[in-house]
Amino acid sequence: MQPPRFLSTAALAQTPAAPAAPATPEHTVTANVGVFSEYIFRGISQTAGKPAVQGGFDYAHASGFYLGTWASNVSWLEDFGAYNRSSLEWDFYGGYKSTIGDSDFTYDVGTLYYYYPGSRNPGVVNADTWEIYGGIGWKWASAKFSYNLKDYFGARPTGAKTDGTWYLDLAAAYPLGESGVSLIAHYGILDVDNDGSGSTKASYEDWKLGASYTVPEGVLKGLEVGAYYSGNNAESGFYTDLTGYDTAKDRGVIYVKKTF
Repeated sequence: MQPPRFLSTAALAQTPAAPAAPATPEHTVTANVGVFSEYIFRGISQTAGKPAVQGGFDYAHASGFYLGTWASNVSWLEDFGAYNRSSLEWDFYGGYKSTIGDSDFTYDVGTLYYYYPGSRNPGVVNADTWEIYGGIGWKWASAKFSYNLKDYFGARPTGAKTDGTWYLDLAAAYPLGESGVSLIAHYGILDVDNDGSGSTKASYEDWKLGASYTVPEGVLKGLEVGAYYSGNNAESGFYTDLTGYDTAKDRGVIYVKKTF
């Protein structure tokens, strides 16, 4: 093909080729580890005011499919007298996420299984829980809906099964320019099927507000430190353990975590 008349062959020869865009890896594996002053899940303490060490591994394929596992120490099963030996939550999840066209919107669908190894006391319902979920995100904001396919963490406030429980999670992590600081916020609604009433009512709404800082460069690149305050309107009667600790009380949390 002859070059256009307005551009000489010499000019073409002297024009540097545009650098090729970096190829997206077909397979990506990451690991994460964190230390938290307390493990708060959907506004409820899982460690009765004590610290938690957490971590996991994630695999992602360029097509959008992903798999992962994550674990944390917990104490609530023993504290509530459900298990006589159990100090671990071990999660397994997988799904598909992608961008909607050329927009800033993303979607995510998948499933998550919460596994609690240990020894149950007689007559106690298995705490293992299985959820399916779907979510949509836009830049720094997201909404996620989770639907439970088993008893909700072994809870049966009225004696009836609690499969069909759902949770709506609205979250935001707003970055403050290039500072590495983000403002974090969350609002959630838990609707427990057959959730009882009065002091046995298990459904509630929860929220949190805080901030995080991620180191942008250097040997500590990717290290995140943060703090947030969590609250809810849960009935303390249902969420107070056998030691008298109210796992639903408002509290602050500080943490540090790293993704590799």
